[in-house]
Amino acid sequence: MSDTTPAPPAAWPLVALFTAGYVAPYLLPTVVGRLDAHLPLSPAQAGLVGTALLLGSATAGFTLASRIPRRGPRPLARLGLLLAVLGYGTAASTTLLPLVVAGVVVGGFGSGSATAVAAAGIAGHRDPHRVSSVGLLSVSATAGALYLSLPHLGGGHGLPFAAIALVAALAWPATGRLGGATRPGPAAARRAGRPPYPRAGAVLAGCLLFWSLTQEALWGVSGRIGAEQAGLSEATLGVVFAVALGAGLLGVTGASAFGTRLGRAVPIGAGTAAIAGCVVLTASADGLPGFAAGEVLWNAVYPVVLSYLIGLAAALDPRGRWAVFAGAASSLGTACGPVVGSLLAEAFGLPGMGLVLGGLLLAVAGPLTAVALHAGKGAAAAATATAGEPVLRGEVAAPAPGPAADAPVRVRRTPRRILLLTPTAARTRRAAAKARL
Repeated sequence: MSDTTPAPPAAWPLVALFTAGYVAPYLLPTVVGRLDAHLPLSPAQAGLVGTALLLGSATAGFTLASRIPRRGPRPLARLGLLLAVLGYGTAASTTLLPLVVAGVVVGGFGSGSATAVAAAGIAGHRDPHRVSSVGLLSVSATAGALYLSLPHLGGGHGLPFAAIALVAALAWPATGRLGGATRPGPAAARRAGRPPYPRAGAVLAGCLLFWSLTQEALWGVSGRIGAEQAGLSEATLGVVFAVALGAGLLGVTGASAFGTRLGRAVPIGAGTAAIAGCVVLTASADGLPGFAAGEVLWNAVYPVVLSYLIGLAAALDPRGRWAVFAGAASSLGTACGPVVGSLLAEAFGLPGMGLVLGGLLLAVAGPLTAVALHAGKGAAAAATATAGEPVLRGEVAAPAPGPAADAPVRVRRTPRRILLLTPTAARTRRAAAKARL
């Protein structure tokens, strides 16, 4: 019996899920700031609540990494969106701290579930880099619009949570275009072992943890840098963040149009080094020009590099397992970011924090570039191996992934060679026999 191989998912449902999962981390500065301003929480305690949200998201990724192919994307995506609506809705509707924290954790798990399903689907798409770029465009536009509108809609801690819950609810119709649970056949069961390229995948996941930690460490204290060190109001901060996210839209648009003409190693390595410089500039800003320049440049480069990192994880395993594991590791780093940023700021000051984070980014740029180069060589070797070369000395070439790879093949062994009796080969042999007659 042949395997049931689902067709690649459509792009727009994955973009909708990607947006619903990523919008909460994008809004973290305003979430933490409002918790600090409107609930009996210190800045450090408000940061811990943000960390709880991101830890819930990371937990979902690690939990669902091996379950998405078996359970199917549709039920898990719907479960994630439902948890996001319930969790963030609860956090928005009450001032009781235990309920707020519980709602944040549940909502974070829902966001992480949506992100995991989206990451697995993007990895299996025909053009994962382009789909991830469109997803980053969508979440940047959504977060930018919210940064512009939330300061004018009133105070209170619940408004950002309500906005995140609304985005999750709006993504619900997209789940109807996702696949349900399937029963894998024998070939799929054989491929369900550990993901390929285990060493490269582990290095990618570990580096992404620290890469995301540095981004979120700065993002989590960006509001504090702007308000305390640069002397900006909440409305001005909202405009700066919206413009910065708009620059991210332009950067991702360019990356999507340019594609992978330069491969992934150059954008990842050079982009990470550029982000390190932006982190140092932002953390040392003492006025609007320096702060705005650092935020805008950083947010223009960050999603570009992230889109190539997502594509790299997809290249390591088209089934999406490394994409989900790497995404979960990234969420874990993101979860630790606000606390690490606060601790570094207390220990070394905001400019010193920027120097430490910039150095950490430079340290992970090398291994990430090496993984990208390794993945590029592996893809080139695979393309060469499957370019139609004849099979010699009794060796059977591994079939390329796809529906044809799972078709049953009868193998007839002879003392000197192995003949693959596919339907095409059988027709060729019958035609040759008729010609001889």
